[in-house]
Amino acid sequence: MSLADVKYLPETSAHDPEIEAINDQAFGPGRFVLAAYKIREGGPHERALSFVAVDGDAVVASVRMTRIAAGAGRALMLGPLAVRPAFKNLGIGRRLVAIALEAAAKACVPAVMLVGDEPYYGPLGFKRIPRGQISMPRPVDLDRLLSHEIAPGAVARLSGEVCHADLARIAEHVAVMA
Repeated sequence: MSLADVKYLPETSAHDPEIEAINDQAFGPGRFVLAAYKIREGGPHERALSFVAVDGDAVVASVRMTRIAAGAGRALMLGPLAVRPAFKNLGIGRRLVAIALEAAAKACVPAVMLVGDEPYYGPLGFKRIPRGQISMPRPVDLDRLLSHEIAPGAVARLSGEVCHADLARIAEHVAVMA
């Protein structure tokens, strides 16, 4: 395998079984109780802003983006990012993040947030979200809430509990109808 053989493509539904297998291998069944997964349960991810790395016909890594809301703010949540063990430490995950951030900027998304390790994501342009600005629907280490701001001031508009953007739209609709 050569890194030159790895291709980066937009995710399609045909990739779903392999992506699920990669995520299962990387995170195990415990991933379903994490705060980020609780948010993802609220609606679909943005397939047009999600990507895979393939070696031949095999998916070796993936990154997904999900629309989120927190107070008046809107953003994407990056993750899960997962790479098959044989392909780790080759820069594939970092390349997928860069591709996803570029796609988010082109789609005029104001910010991208994630739950992750600052030593990994910091060099990719992510910074800690100030403690207490946002909360998650399940417990999370607040030092792992990171954001990449695309539009100036976008991260400051994120406040309160993060939810899937579809759930925020439903809540806004109900409030208008009341």
